[in-house]
Amino acid sequence: MEDMYKALIFDWSGTLVDDAAPTLAATNAVLAAYGKESMTWEQFRESFRLPYSEWYEEHVPGVSLAELEEHFRMAFDSSEYPVVPLEGTAELLEWCSVSGIRLFVLTSMNTEHFRKQLAEFGYEDYFEKTYSAVLDKRTVISELISRHALNQEDTAYIGDMVHDIETAHAGGVASVGVLSGYDSAGKLEASRPTFLFPCIKSLHTMLKRASSRVKASPGDQIVIRRLAVSCFIGVPEEERAQEQTLHLTVEMTPAREFSQMGDNIGLTIDYDAVARRIEELTCERPRQLIETLADEIAWMILDEYSAREVLVEVEKDILPATEAVVVRTRQRRSDDAED
Repeated sequence: MEDMYKALIFDWSGTLVDDAAPTLAATNAVLAAYGKESMTWEQFRESFRLPYSEWYEEHVPGVSLAELEEHFRMAFDSSEYPVVPLEGTAELLEWCSVSGIRLFVLTSMNTEHFRKQLAEFGYEDYFEKTYSAVLDKRTVISELISRHALNQEDTAYIGDMVHDIETAHAGGVASVGVLSGYDSAGKLEASRPTFLFPCIKSLHTMLKRASSRVKASPGDQIVIRRLAVSCFIGVPEEERAQEQTLHLTVEMTPAREFSQMGDNIGLTIDYDAVARRIEELTCERPRQLIETLADEIAWMILDEYSAREVLVEVEKDILPATEAVVVRTRQRRSDDAED
């Protein structure tokens, strides 16, 4: 994984959330309804495959998928077993969001169950678009890639089943298998994934390592040049008592590249809002040092706006025979500590 991916498409069950217990219970309820023997987790994991319509036709032949799904939903909803996010999911999604990686979901899960879990775990805002209730994901991934103008070379699909690896192959993107879900290591290895990890936390670690190897580059930037602000600033008390004008230049590297914003102001940095916020911050209190002001502005922008790097330059007309005194600070949003 020498380069950073710019887009990640995730499966849901077994990849980002653990729903094995209620899924097995619901499946056994369906089997029981048609006089079939229940399965252990090992038996189910060995036999189950996607599209699940084919699996049901093999084990409960001649019954409509709609009827089977109705039995499954009722049993799943009444199951005593909870669905929980897999360890490291929230941290990975947050890191990807901060790093400007576009996120999508492509899952076979029932839409009602999926959206309920998505809202319950508070993950809605991380994903640019989600696709659920897709029986055969291999038939949809190319359309997803085209619709969202993704580059196949820097996109990966992450899942826990052979069908997910096949879906990645069908879309011409990197395939990442995780061993936290429904298919065994042997099955996944045989499907020839680009990468195979024990769990989502291991993927996160590798992504962070890849990110640290990417050469620093200013990338796309938004610049506010020589914004005039009035404030009370200076080391001598008499200087601080007089309002004076400073000129501020701010260079902001947004979390997303311009090409990823889709002409949507919600995905960029609102420079008008930043300028007004700088004026508010500057007027909040007197300060002695323009260095202090520069540092406060830089961290305010990183904390309040979707910037991953900020350079703040403050100009003060104070010394004779000079155009200005300038202080400059560059701050960057820190990556999470590695696991």
